[in-house]
Order: sequence, then C-alpha cells, then structure tokens
Amino acid sequence: QVQLVESGGGLVQAGGSLRLSCAASGRTFGAYAMAWFRQAPGKEREFVAGIRWSGGSTNYEDSVKGRFIISRDNAKNTVYLQMNSLKPDDTAVYYCATDALRWGNGGYKARYDYYGQGTQVTVSS
Repeated sequence: QVQLVESGGGLVQAGGSLRLSCAASGRTFGAYAMAWFRQAPGKEREFVAGIRWSGGSTNYEDSVKGRFIISRDNAKNTVYLQMNSLKPDDTAVYYCATDALRWGNGGYKARYDYYGQGTQVTVSS
C-alpha cells in the first residue's frame, strides 16, 4: 500500500520561506514522477510542481515559477518543495502525489493516483 506523509507546513509571514517534505513508501519511489498540489479554501485543488522520476526535469505552475523549487532524493524516498518569497495567496493545504504510471515526467496532465493527507501552509500579510 502506498503511503505519502507530508511535513513542514506552518505559519509564515509574507516574504518568508518554508520547506515541505513528503516521505513515500509502498512503491518503488525512484520509478515514479512526483508532484505537489495545493487546495485553498473554497477553491479546487491545483497542480503546483512536478518532478520527473529521475529528477532530471521539473514543471511548475506559472504563479510559483522562480519562487518554488521541487526536488527529490530517491535514496531517501522523499520529495521536497522549497517555497521562497511566500505570498498570502500561497495559503493552502499542500499535498504530495505520485504518478500512476512509471517513468513519467511530472507534468500537470499526468494522472496522480495517491495523495498524502496534506500539510497546512498559512502566509500572513
């Protein structure tokens, strides 16, 4: 059974930084693209960033380009999201997810079949 456990969320002032982590188990982590999604109150869940199974390429939603960095450590079965220059609009529950298929590129159109329980990120103005 696949399990994804996020950590690292919290309350931060605008302009600050946070680093989210997601520990994965139950699947050959290094064979699957991973992604981060977020859902703000009253809004649909949206793709934030994705990373190829090898870590060789990344994809970002336009509003986070240049501020967020997704990375992975396949030896630790962990994916990260470094969030810099945070804005109040970044406030949301952040979820990591794993691609349903092996050897994916981590794009927003991929089908992600497992999600973690989420971690709250709140950015105050």
